[in-house]
Amino acid sequence: MFDPQIFLEESVKKLREQVKGRAIIACSGGVDSTVAAVIVSKAIGRDLLAVFVDTGLMRKNEAKNVEKLFSSLGLNYRIVDASKEFLTALKGVVDPERKRKIIGAKFIEIFERIAKEFNAEYLVQGTIAPDWIESGGGLRDTIKSHHNVGGLPEKMNLKLVEPLRDLYKDEVRKLAKFLGIPVHERQPFPGPGLAIRIIGEVTEEKLRIVREANAIVEEEVEKHYDFESRPWQYFAVLLPVKTVGVHGDKRVYGYTVAIRMVESLDGMTAAYFKVDYSLLDRISTRITTEIKEVNRVVYDITNKPPGTIEWE
Repeated sequence: MFDPQIFLEESVKKLREQVKGRAIIACSGGVDSTVAAVIVSKAIGRDLLAVFVDTGLMRKNEAKNVEKLFSSLGLNYRIVDASKEFLTALKGVVDPERKRKIIGAKFIEIFERIAKEFNAEYLVQGTIAPDWIESGGGLRDTIKSHHNVGGLPEKMNLKLVEPLRDLYKDEVRKLAKFLGIPVHERQPFPGPGLAIRIIGEVTEEKLRIVREANAIVEEEVEKHYDFESRPWQYFAVLLPVKTVGVHGDKRVYGYTVAIRMVESLDGMTAAYFKVDYSLLDRISTRITTEIKEVNRVVYDITNKPPGTIEWE
């Protein structure tokens, strides 16, 4: 049985022995990285710098909400706007694995740059067990590369620290709740962000569309279900094809958005969520009404396996 208090005490002790100098953490404001930041902060205090990189691939109002969170937790933090760098690096890229590798490498490049300014020697990451299991290595097959595992370069100038490496998502949530971190109720959000919820090339227009669609899904699900009844993860995916539709009295070609909702415990397996049709109706109506480029909404009923939770 996982005991958050014992894990916290042992982790802080181990980190004080392991980290001999300044460190930075790739902190997205999600459950994993925020818990890792708080734990390491308890061990080394202001010698940890929590860095939020606004990649331009984030959810609606993400940077503003994250800054408010970091401030409330008393973290030593910095917000970095690198959206132009990421979009330039992803220009013309279609392959999902290349996206993840590029995003991972760009993260490390930025953190190494900031680390030099902060005189840091260590990079802390919120890697959890499913991340490195799914990223393959040794006898394991690669399911997908996680930006904080598969995207790491072979030669990195920072020493890696992963305090949550052996935990699963449900254990990290218990730890967050024990620490009083308000993100324990947040659904997981992928490190590569909305880039892997756009099938095909990432563009500013597609980011705007999927960001708005995703915000509608989150808002409607959270109004419809209380936390205990909610799906484990719920989001929108933008497909790369256009289909015929009708706006007013005109035939138009518009994008298709897929809605994905799943039930899971640790992210290793998942079942599609048996959603109320009235909720799907509201989501579909809002998306096709509020986002003029979209004229079709579909619901994904694939389990994991054979599918993954994210589409890329």
